[in-house]
Amino acid sequence: MQFERPDGQSCPGYLASPLGAEGAPGVVVVEEWWGVTPQIKQVADDLAARGYRALVPDLYRGRTAAVGDEANHLLQGLDFVDAATQDVGGAVRELKKNGAKTAVLGFCMGGAIAVLAGMHVPEADAVVAFYGFPPDEAGDPGTIRVPVLAHAAQQDEFWKPDAVKAFEEKLRAGNVTYELHWYDAGHGFTNPMPVGQAGLGHYDEAASNQAWERTYAFLDRVLR
Repeated sequence: MQFERPDGQSCPGYLASPLGAEGAPGVVVVEEWWGVTPQIKQVADDLAARGYRALVPDLYRGRTAAVGDEANHLLQGLDFVDAATQDVGGAVRELKKNGAKTAVLGFCMGGAIAVLAGMHVPEADAVVAFYGFPPDEAGDPGTIRVPVLAHAAQQDEFWKPDAVKAFEEKLRAGNVTYELHWYDAGHGFTNPMPVGQAGLGHYDEAASNQAWERTYAFLDRVLR
């Protein structure tokens, strides 16, 4: 599908809707650095099966990566502020046309963008970040005024524990309503794809299941 950004431009996206979708709450799903892969589309499909309208904005405009070097190249070419305020912001507006509450949920790079959306997209009603948080220069997450759920990995080599703890301190200092859960796992622990196929090979079934149970409980609580 195509939807309109706040600046009037068009953004492509993947929409998954449940049966009887009218009035259903929304979730904007923000891709990992791999792009809108079949695995990310499956996340949207799973959310739809749980009764949510899930929209994945295609930040890379059709491009995807299978290995880390390709993904890093795509990431470096991305304007994070534009992605958060325009692509994700437009997706939030699209899902809220029926008046229902809408969360922004992202993984890795998408987790950082989800937090940015919480800071800069006033229409967003909640934020879920899986092992991805914005750098200090991106702004103060303590300004977020919607509930935040964050999942962090203790063996994360990309967003290391000390950086996540500093992020949490900013949430606490800003009196943000938040939950932060730690998992004895590596970065990307919810992505089941192997190395070379848009995955890091860090999938941890137990940690992933627990993170999703917490996520669904959070979404049900704040959006319904």
